[in-house]
Amino acid sequence: MINGQIGDREIRLIGSHGEQIGILNSREALRMAREEDLDLVMVAPAAKPPVCKIIDYGKYRYEMERKEKEARKKQRTIDVKEVRLSPNIEENDLNTKANAARKFLEKGDKVKVTLRFRGREMSHMNQTKHILDDFAERLSEVAVVDKPSKVEGRSLVLFLRAKS
Repeated sequence: MINGQIGDREIRLIGSHGEQIGILNSREALRMAREEDLDLVMVAPAAKPPVCKIIDYGKYRYEMERKEKEARKKQRTIDVKEVRLSPNIEENDLNTKANAARKFLEKGDKVKVTLRFRGREMSHMNQTKHILDDFAERLSEVAVVDKPSKVEGRSLVLFLRAKS
């Protein structure tokens, strides 16, 4: 809230140079801000009494937008990459899939390892759980198990994340 939008009777005022002026009537604070050709801006509405500051509102808004833009630029979203395996996967294929998962983990992404079952393979689900355990063991130097393996429909799913 700025200038005339401030409806509180008493406010704590901070001057244009950062000095504490004290608790004043809001009309008096607005008059002081207009004398300096600046705006009266409420910076802490939850405080008792609310804190207002005499500043150039256009410049203040520009600075806030710039800070938000910098924060968005520095944040990184973590993607979940998927690696699909089958119960009758060969050793070399498992190594290839493990290398792909290693690349994803080094980039900082999480990896969802899916062991898919088709047809009669569903009846041998318990015997093939060791494939996921072996896969996690191969990546143990770069990854830790985020969520242990569990059954989701026709597949076993395991989540891995990079070590901190």
